[in-house]
Amino acid sequence: METNQNVTVSNQSNGLGITSMVLGIVGLVLVFVPGLPYPLGILAIIFGLIAMKNPVKKGFAITGLITGIITIILKVLFWAALASIFTY
Repeated sequence: METNQNVTVSNQSNGLGITSMVLGIVGLVLVFVPGLPYPLGILAIIFGLIAMKNPVKKGFAITGLITGIITIILKVLFWAALASIFTY
C-alpha cells in the first residue's frame, strides 16, 4: 500500500540581511559623497546585526555587516587624510 505525502518547500529569505548588504554596498560606492555614507553604513551595521539572529541565509547579513563597517572606516580615514593634508 502506497501512502501519499505532501511535502511543502518553504522559500525563506532574510530580508534584513539583503537590506543590510545592499546598504553596505551602496555606502561603499558612495564613500566620497559628503554625509551620505554615514547613515548607510550605520543602517547596514544595525540591520546586519539584527539579521544575524535569523539562521536563514546568514551570508547576506555577514556581508552587510562587513561592508557597513568598512564604509564607516573608509569615511573616517578619508576625513583624517583630508585633515592631515591641510594642517601644517
